[in-house]
Order: sequence, then C-alpha cells, then structure tokens
Amino acid sequence: MDVNDFFRSPGSQCDVFRYQTICLGLCMASILQTVSLKEARFFAPIGYYEEEQIVGNEFYVSIDVCFAFHAGETDDLGNTLNYEELYRIAAKIMAPRRRLLESAAAEILEEIRQSVGYAEMIEVVIRKSNPPFGGDLSSSQVSLRYNR
Repeated sequence: MDVNDFFRSPGSQCDVFRYQTICLGLCMASILQTVSLKEARFFAPIGYYEEEQIVGNEFYVSIDVCFAFHAGETDDLGNTLNYEELYRIAAKIMAPRRRLLESAAAEILEEIRQSVGYAEMIEVVIRKSNPPFGGDLSSSQVSLRYNR
C-alpha cells in the first residue's frame, strides 16, 4: 500500500495510524535552538552621505542563529554557540567606514555562516537610529536571512 492509497479510499483507523507511524519513523524530528544577540549598540561611521561617515551614527544589531539543539544533553558551551562570538563579529564589521548597511549585514551574515557551519538559519538585522533625511521616523533598518 502506498501513500496515495490512503487518499483514494477510506482506510481504517489502524491504516491511518500505521501510515503516521511510518512517516514518523522516516521523518527524523529534531529540536532546534536559537541563539540571539538583540539590539547590540554600536556607534559607527556608516552612511550614504559623507557627513554620516564623518560624524557617525547609532546602530543596533540583532542576530539570530538557529541550529540543532545539543547543549541540554551535556550542559557544555562547546555544544552550543557562544553569543559573545556573535558580538565580536558584529563589532569588528561595524567599525570601518562604509556607505551601506546592507554591506555590513551581508558581511556579518557571511562570517557567521563560515564560522558556524551547522547553522540552519541566520538572520542579521541592523537598525539605524535617526536617519538624517528629515523624515519623522525613529529608525530605518535592513535585514538579511540565510536558510539552509
């Protein structure tokens, strides 16, 4: 009996249960965890306009990295991701002058992707406080997401 047989004719509850059991056996379930760095604040020379690069601005970086959960099995930092490492990466990349938040976000994402090969998902959000173009808004932001 194949999967389509269950949809062509009404099966007994036992058939449905047997099908669900087969699916559970074939589809390996896993627990995913997310390690996050939220709103890490940096003062950086990033902006399209030259004066932004000279004066600098306040930025908030948030990073989420999702991967298979193992730390609970051993209570060992080696089985998870140290969020201090996420901060170190963000601080290094936010320091130099550049014009676009997108390039900073892409560089942060790529460095995390290279150093955390087991990541299933990585999201980087950079929020810029008080963008200097005269609009009435508190911030602008860019976000990039990687999915395996």
